[in-house]
Amino acid sequence: MPTVEYNPKYDRSCALVIGINAYSKAPPLRFACNDATVVASQLKERFGFPADDVVLLLDADATLERIRSEMASLARKTSKDDRVIFFYAGHGHTVRGNRREAGFLVPVNGTGDDTSSLLPWDELVSAGNLIQAKHVLYIMDACYSGLISMRKLAPGSARIARDMLSRYSRQYLTAGKADEVVADSGGPRHGHSIFTGHLLDAMGGAVASSDGLVTANAVIAYVYDRVSKDPNSGQTPHYGWLDGDGDLFFTDPMIDADPTKPKDDQNQLVEVPADLTAPAETPEGMTLMDQVKERLSEQRHRIQLSDLIARELRATQRMLGEENFPTQGGEASHEEFAARLDSYEKSMANVLRIGVLLGRWAEDYHQSEIRQLVHALAGQIETRGGLVIYLALRSYPMLLTLYAAGIAAIEGENYRALNTFFSTKVVDHRRGGAKPVLVTTVEAILDVDRTDAFKRLPDFQQKYVPRSEYLFTRIQPIVEDVLFLGSRYESLFDRFEVLYALSYLDLDIDSHGWAPPGRFAWKHSSRAGDSSPFVEILLEATQQRDEWPPIRAGMFGGSVERFLMLAEAYKAKLDKLNWW
Repeated sequence: MPTVEYNPKYDRSCALVIGINAYSKAPPLRFACNDATVVASQLKERFGFPADDVVLLLDADATLERIRSEMASLARKTSKDDRVIFFYAGHGHTVRGNRREAGFLVPVNGTGDDTSSLLPWDELVSAGNLIQAKHVLYIMDACYSGLISMRKLAPGSARIARDMLSRYSRQYLTAGKADEVVADSGGPRHGHSIFTGHLLDAMGGAVASSDGLVTANAVIAYVYDRVSKDPNSGQTPHYGWLDGDGDLFFTDPMIDADPTKPKDDQNQLVEVPADLTAPAETPEGMTLMDQVKERLSEQRHRIQLSDLIARELRATQRMLGEENFPTQGGEASHEEFAARLDSYEKSMANVLRIGVLLGRWAEDYHQSEIRQLVHALAGQIETRGGLVIYLALRSYPMLLTLYAAGIAAIEGENYRALNTFFSTKVVDHRRGGAKPVLVTTVEAILDVDRTDAFKRLPDFQQKYVPRSEYLFTRIQPIVEDVLFLGSRYESLFDRFEVLYALSYLDLDIDSHGWAPPGRFAWKHSSRAGDSSPFVEILLEATQQRDEWPPIRAGMFGGSVERFLMLAEAYKAKLDKLNWW
């Protein structure tokens, strides 16, 4: 499936708003229609949703057939850079199945005695998946179960609005669970339910940032807190992500997609609410690595794995901040450079070991966890002033991760994981837009190489490829701590660096046919190219053709011809090194 690149803006804003008081076969409600009417008005008047793109279905109009028809219409008229909000105020219904509970919305002509007259939550989500819009938010003032979320709210910290706008997401917020009664009145606003009353307060500005921005995450956190604590409430909202990790904006962030615009005009910071769930307790006697292994072992543990990785990434991001790694002031001596490398490596200890396990064991359904890790580390790298070498060195944690996870992936012949680690697109903080993380990392580390900082480290002054030699010694204990490689480590390291270099050539249209050489390059030069790691891989691909595992995993566009073209051209340059 091709990767979709989203722009940090909205082209179209659509909403389907439903309110039902007068049910034909279910007890009536008092304020559902009023709730829906005011929500629709807020979307149009406060948040700029065009009137023609806000469909309001009240009472007799809210039939099962009409709701399905309007959902299909949203799928037809929306495109990738749009946002869609679905609001429903009415009855919810839950049916217990063999494996889990199933949740339903009750249309005006629906009845709990006949599930065929109801709208299944799963159908609503499936219909939402047909909508091309990058952001879809479901808000249901109804109680039922059967919702399966990927995870809860993200932790609180400053986030870049441009980044959040450029990520896919499917978010939801419901008034309560199946065994709770939704209060149809008694909230902070007369004539509205408790849930929608607090929702309207949030939409009205209670959660606006200093710049006036209102995000779905902030609204969800506010409503969850206020409804849960409201003295007239006996309900606890249910919330989370169904897919993705972006965030819908109610307000127009006015972030220009033009990367030539000054940074301050396009990268606004938005405060994201803190996680509202208590952190999971560590099982007694289990190390972090044991927990990751257990969650990797079965697909049903995928949500817990994502949460565990997120917690470790949050802790690591705090350690990698400006406070510990300032980019301004100080002296870029080789002693300070060596100390900074060591500090980065220590700060990354847990995440690197998680990367090793993902590289070695990740299945096809774990690719989003790999992207989760990559996006979190790449998100640390904003543009700011300071010493060039320290600015460039902010990519060092990502480089360590690519090496550690990549070597593990090659050991397990997990080239699908290696491809995801290399090709996941992240924000290019230098030029704007998005590029594969391998490209942004190489470009930053080349800035470090130009200073000869690695060559000035003790014991590396005489090395042709000092950075590669340094990483060879530093990565080994990390990988060996998780996997026992023994004497195989060196050949795996060389194989990784060959694929690292050639993948960079494949992914970067501006590489001009040259990629940073590693230890394999001086081995190629010293052996006259007869039996070097580079030539061995080239022969392997030539012999196996389309059956070569990296090609079968989709690397190099799944084309062995492209790989051989890149490899032969690069070999011609390696042949001229004459390092021996």
